[in-house]
Amino acid sequence: MHCSNHIIKFADGESAYREEVRELKSKGENTPRLPSSSLEEIVKNTKFLGVHLAENLTWTLNTSSITKKAQQRLYFLQKLRKAHVPSPILATFYRDTIESILSSCITTWFGNCTAFNCKTLQRIVQTAEKIIGVSLPSITDIYTTQCIRKATSIVEDPTHSSHEQFTLLPSGK
Repeated sequence: MHCSNHIIKFADGESAYREEVRELKSKGENTPRLPSSSLEEIVKNTKFLGVHLAENLTWTLNTSSITKKAQQRLYFLQKLRKAHVPSPILATFYRDTIESILSSCITTWFGNCTAFNCKTLQRIVQTAEKIIGVSLPSITDIYTTQCIRKATSIVEDPTHSSHEQFTLLPSGK
C-alpha cells in the first residue's frame, strides 16, 4: 500500500449512509438533479452521434443541419444529371448519399419535428425527384419504414431491453 493512501472507517459511517438513503427516499424519485459543482455547465445544444440536441428539445437545429448536408449532395446529383448519367444510377446515388443523411436516426427526431421542418425535408426529396425523373419515397414514408424496421428488430431479439414492451397481435403482426 502506498503511504499516501489512507482508508479511514468511522464508527458512524453506516448510520450516515442510512441517513443519506432516508433523505433520498423522502425527496422522491422525480426530484431534479442540480449541478453539484461550479465545474459543470449547461449548454444550449450539443451534437451526439451526429444528431444535434437542443436544450429545449426542439429539432430545428438538427433539421437545418441535415438540410444543409442534403443540399450539398443535391449539387452533386445535379452535376451527374448534367453529365447524362442514367436515372437508375442517379437513384442509387440519391439513396446512398442523400436518403442516408435524411434517414440517419430518423426514428429519434422525426416524430417531434414541426410541420415547417417536415416540409423543408420533403422539399429535398421533391428536388431529387425532379433531378432524377423518378418517384421517390416521401420523408414520412422513410420514417415509417425505419420505425417498422426498428420495431421488427426489437421483436425478433429477445435480449433487447425493450423486447418486453412489444406484444404481437393474434394475427402475428
